[in-house]
Amino acid sequence: MGGAETWLMELLRLWSNSDRCHIDFLATSGNPGIFDDEARQLGAQVHYIRYGRAHLASFATEFRRLLREGHYKAIHDHQDYASGWHFLIGADSLPKIRVTHIHNPSYQIRNNYGISFGRRLTAQIGKRLIARYASHITGTSRQIVGEYGFDAPEFGRIPRAALHCGFDTARFRTNGSEAKACICQELGWPLDSRIVLFAGRIDESAQVEHPRNHKNSAFAVSVGIECARKDPRARLLLAGARSDAVSVLEQRICAAGLEESIRFIGIRRDIERLMAGSDILLFPSRGEGLGMAVVEAQAAGLPVIAADSVPRESIVVPELVKFLPIKLGDRQWAAEVLRTIAEVRRVPDANERVAVSAFSIRHSAVALLQLYQHGILN
Repeated sequence: MGGAETWLMELLRLWSNSDRCHIDFLATSGNPGIFDDEARQLGAQVHYIRYGRAHLASFATEFRRLLREGHYKAIHDHQDYASGWHFLIGADSLPKIRVTHIHNPSYQIRNNYGISFGRRLTAQIGKRLIARYASHITGTSRQIVGEYGFDAPEFGRIPRAALHCGFDTARFRTNGSEAKACICQELGWPLDSRIVLFAGRIDESAQVEHPRNHKNSAFAVSVGIECARKDPRARLLLAGARSDAVSVLEQRICAAGLEESIRFIGIRRDIERLMAGSDILLFPSRGEGLGMAVVEAQAAGLPVIAADSVPRESIVVPELVKFLPIKLGDRQWAAEVLRTIAEVRRVPDANERVAVSAFSIRHSAVALLQLYQHGILN
């Protein structure tokens, strides 16, 4: 799952046996999520209140009631410009700390809201409402805060900074040989396979230039096909939520005669094992708020080839990360993937270096508590 969801769950696990902080969740989709049961077991309440034009009246009533009855010290909104509307709706019941947190790449917000004049207007008003109501603006990277326009003069009074998603780095100290053997056994691959891992949801379109595409999964498949053509040992593993585009991509894979070499395995809860057993992470996203999979790969000592649109704030172990422009094309990307695998660049102390960075769940949690308790944003 995405960085925001996994970060919040890591925080709950860290704080589950203490009274330092209690977190409840409001799912504005109105739908249950994959982590809800565990969140409740860890002491959180999960509220489902549908937000949208057709549900504004009921959302406003229930949201205000929730704020009044919950007596919350902070509200932390993860829905970009829409957070301004949420703050307006709950204005008479808002706590002192009101955080707008940005996760998604800026090009995506432009595409999502640029479909119609009405949506663009809604987004711009939401942005102005953030200037009025938010006490803090944070992003998964400092770069994304600026790209959303929050360095403009009207936001000058509001503290703005990166608040990185953290994770338990100890989970990524996994035996690579054992992990690879398990993966190869599961998928029926030979033990000498060179495994290229793609971690992220599959885009809704199989067309690389589709404006709503994010993770660039179609490009990843093209790179995987080129890798397998150049080296019969190469395998591509795509882990993430499936979409309707998978059937089209599988047809391309079959046409290349590589259906056994390139596999979609859906949502997984063992990303640390997949990273430990792979030889490289392929991360060709068109844009990212940060790109947590890049940081997790470094914690596993796994080399990364990422698109140059990914924020450089994701670098903790520079020896493990290379950036390439997508315009180089799938063949040059494939050549660089195979060349990097051959270098065998696993760094023994990589996990320790990530463990002392801002991406450690303990450091991330401290930063979040400082924000909630004292309004401090570094």
